[in-house]
Amino acid sequence: MSRQIQLPLAPELIRELRAGEEVELFGPVLTGRDQACARLFDLIREGRSLPVSLEDQLLYFVGPSPAPPGHIIGSAGPTTTGRMNRFIPTLIRCGLNGIIGKGYLAPEVRQSLINHQAVYLGAIGGTGALLSESITRVEVIAFEELLSEAMLRFMLRAFPAVVLNDAQGGDLYAAARVGQDS
Repeated sequence: MSRQIQLPLAPELIRELRAGEEVELFGPVLTGRDQACARLFDLIREGRSLPVSLEDQLLYFVGPSPAPPGHIIGSAGPTTTGRMNRFIPTLIRCGLNGIIGKGYLAPEVRQSLINHQAVYLGAIGGTGALLSESITRVEVIAFEELLSEAMLRFMLRAFPAVVLNDAQGGDLYAAARVGQDS
């Protein structure tokens, strides 16, 4: 049974979550992809203000497809998180307390999760149409000109995810590799 989690993530909850734990997310989440993350990173590096506070936010690495008739959003599956490795530690230092994506993280990114008590949640790639059913509202936050890579705010309802990397250093991918070696 999945643990139901109301967003934003509370610090004490982040400390409780463990790699491999299944969760369902309820509440607001920010989105970003390569271009939006690069812009946030540049704004931070230049000492400029951000279009939205990252404090205590969860960032979903997604570039949704356009909404088909009668829907608020199209397919909204995770993009490969590794492409954002160079941005993630800086975004976490600015208050982000979690990310959602798919795939491995670089060692320095996993360490930044531990150092700043943040968490990495995985959504299943290839299920974007199904995941979009858990999105009840979409709002453009910044970088509208980036189209599918614009920064959005989703309102989630029972969005399924699994803890890939926890704030204590637990790593679901490493645990799976150990299990394969047995």
